[in-house]
Amino acid sequence: MTFLFDLGRVLYDFDFAPSLARLLPAGIPDAEERIGKLLERKDEFETGKIDVESYITWALQVLGSDATHEEFCHAWREIFTPNEPMLKIIRQLVKDGHRLIVFSNINGIHYPWIFENFPDLSLFHGAILSHETGFIKPQHEIYQYAIERYNLIPEETPYIDDLPQNIAAGRELGFPCWQYDLKNHAAFEVWLAGILK
Repeated sequence: MTFLFDLGRVLYDFDFAPSLARLLPAGIPDAEERIGKLLERKDEFETGKIDVESYITWALQVLGSDATHEEFCHAWREIFTPNEPMLKIIRQLVKDGHRLIVFSNINGIHYPWIFENFPDLSLFHGAILSHETGFIKPQHEIYQYAIERYNLIPEETPYIDDLPQNIAAGRELGFPCWQYDLKNHAAFEVWLAGILK
């Protein structure tokens, strides 16, 4: 069986704010607003509409930061925490012969870095990454891209994501879906057991 797995808040939890806050000048009054402005343009970045260097230059201006591009990349990447219960399942699914594909809205700072620094991602047999396709979940085009690239039969391809709008799009295209909640991993295990019967 082939599975599609979202990355953020499924395989790895993440939180941008604490890491980006370290780039801000001391005592800046509108820190949350500045970080929020960066994240508002993240979708453009993750569809590849803004290149890495342009995004970083703009982001540092918004933050009022004198950090280097390298320091910004470091902060942008230091946001992930492995979700060990899910990664344990990933290892077992691979051991049992299933094909796993990462299906992620992601940008050119996180990729390929995250695949090089989190060894469990090497277990996956492929990846559909938004910044390479020009589309972003929940746009149907990125799901169609995944279907064509990996010859998927949606009805036979379980899809796991944390965002309701992404799950809704997956269901519209026929994928059996599970909206994952980091705080209720046990519910996912029950669903997965039913899928694997």
